[in-house]
Parts: sequence; C-alpha cells; structure tokens
Amino acid sequence: MLDIAEELDRWVGQGRDFAVATVVAVGGSAPRQPGAALAVDSEGTAIGSVSGGCVEGAVYELCRAALADGETVLETFGYSDEDAFATGLTCGGVIDVLVTPIRADTPGAAVFRSVLAAAARGEAAALARLTDGPPELRGRPLLVRPGGAYEGTLGGRPELDRTAAAEARALLDAGRTGTVTIGADGVRCERPLTLVVESIVPAPRMIVFGAVDFASALVGVGSFLGYRVTVCDARPVFATRARFPEADEVVVDWPHRYLASTDTDGRTVLCVLTHDAKFDVPLLELALRLPVAYVGAMGSRRTHLDRQARLRAAGVGERELARLRSPIGLDLGARTPEETALSIAAEIVADRRGGTGAALTGAHTPIHHDGNRATARRIGSVA
Repeated sequence: MLDIAEELDRWVGQGRDFAVATVVAVGGSAPRQPGAALAVDSEGTAIGSVSGGCVEGAVYELCRAALADGETVLETFGYSDEDAFATGLTCGGVIDVLVTPIRADTPGAAVFRSVLAAAARGEAAALARLTDGPPELRGRPLLVRPGGAYEGTLGGRPELDRTAAAEARALLDAGRTGTVTIGADGVRCERPLTLVVESIVPAPRMIVFGAVDFASALVGVGSFLGYRVTVCDARPVFATRARFPEADEVVVDWPHRYLASTDTDGRTVLCVLTHDAKFDVPLLELALRLPVAYVGAMGSRRTHLDRQARLRAAGVGERELARLRSPIGLDLGARTPEETALSIAAEIVADRRGGTGAALTGAHTPIHHDGNRATARRIGSVA
C-alpha cells in the first residue's frame, strides 16, 4: 500500500474511510509485485492497481465489502483453464491480495496513519502485517523504523512483535518488500505465520556527469523512473538550473571531486556523459571502485578503447573495468538525445531487474523476472 501512500495520506487528512487491497504474494507471470495496491474510499473513488487490469473489478468489490463490514480478508486470484475470461489472471499468474479497511474503528488505525505519513514524507520505514493466522490478527499493522524501533502490535504479544520487527528491519535495511515466515511464539518457523513486509526508502540516486544536451533528456527519464537526479559539471556556464529544471540538484564541481564527497549506495546509478578524458578518467577510476548499482559512460567504440587504456594505465584492474557499461545504453538505434536517454534508461532497468534487453516477441525468457533481484524504491517505482 505504500506505493500510493501520498494519495492515501491526503485521504487521511480529509477524514475519508477507505479500504486497501495489497498484493502480498505472487506466482507465475503476475503483472505486479508484492506491495502493489489498489484503494477504494467510501464514495467509490479508486486509486492504484494490483494487476494491471486483470482482476481490478473483483478487487474493487472486495474493498467495498471490507469498508462495509470492517473485515480484513485474504483472497487468491489465478488463471482459470475452463474459462479464460473468468475472474483471474489470464496471463497465467497467481496473486494473493490482502484487503484491509482503514476506518476510525480499525485496529491499528493510528499506526496506519503514521506509516502513511512517514511514507508520504519520504522517510525510511517498513509496514509489517500478518497475512494468515487467527482472523483477529490478520492485517494488523506494525510500523518499523531504521534501527528497529517499532509502533503498534500484531496482537498484543510482545514476543511476536519483537520477532516481526526484527524480520521487518532486515528487509528494510535491504530496501526490499516481501514475505517471511515466523513463529507465533517468537521462535522462527515454530507454529509458522506469514508476515508481509513493505519497505519504503528514500528514492535512489542518479548522478549525471556532463551538462550536455543528452543529459537534459536523461534527467527527465531518470525522474520519471523515480530517481533523485543530480547533474554535475565543472563548467558553470553549462551546469545551471535553467538548463536542467527537472533535476533535483545541479552541482558545479569537478566530477571526481564531487563523487568523492557525496553519498552513494548500492542503488545509485552513475551516468558519465562528458566523453572528455580529463573528466572521465579520474571520475571512472573512483566510480568503478564504489559499490554502486550501475556505471555507464558515453562515447564511441574508439573512445571506449582509448578510455580503457587510460584507466588501465591509472591502475584500474580488469575486474573493475568489467563493471563499466560503455558505450552506454542498449542498441535501440537511438540518435536523438531523447532516444539516447531511453536506451540508457532501458539498460539501467534491465541491469536492475535481470532483463536481457532482447525483444520479447519470439523469446522464451520470462516477461516478469524475479523481483528479489531488485532493491525496493519508493515502492511502485525503483524496487
């Protein structure tokens, strides 16, 4: 439900009652991953999606029923061989959906409000809920923050809450959404219960080095994908807010010096568009040694070979060089800045999700790859 937290937080501020259907488990070729949500308020207004259209109507009705009776339910939707048009996922997948009413009398309503407010502010937090076990416990919320502090209860059992909070913190630290099995008495896998944990973390960073026309297009695509985008260039005449209005920040500094001083993590992507050796070499010498998600550099194949030689001369090893995506992007035949930005973004997504970059037509590879490869973003964005 955290993928639509900003809108739900507005609904809370307006005093609306609503029900939220959240994907808590998937199997086969399911179009949405755990954490995807659809919400319906008391007036029948709907936001979000759990299936890309396959079962939205049925889930909408479940939300209306939950609002009416105040009951949390877990429903499974799957493909029907007998009737491909029956309620289900005609793509062949299976999804489990947890439907929870959030009203003034909902157990844990204050915790739901807190977690939605935290998510709307972009704070790191995790929402943990039981999807099975005693009906009176199903869907109750536990808000877990970095460091392990938690708010709420899964049913008034301190040992269960402590165990759930520890499991949720582990997923939050990894920036992941998923399910874990815990024991109702606090001992893992004894009397097993299933816990779904939705993590929300600050947006991942995209740092674009080189204030060129290609960078302007890439900034727009990066923002669209949910990245917090920084443009960095040593030339103040080019690195201006007027040239990059969609960037979250524009920095005038030597690229390698800025990279050494700024925060990066395992979700950060670095796009080097300067294709100038005096900028590229010291920057890539550092970038290829950082534990970031992606390092790509623009330039022709001739430029790439020259860049590799310079990096080797600077002491960069073959293992580090193998991390470099250069020439940057997938082969889309791109020519314009916008097309080039799309090819770069496509490579970043394929790298993050484990895709091949090949056409799906005639291929035998999965359409939806294992979501566990991806780190979660502000959920519904950059898992």
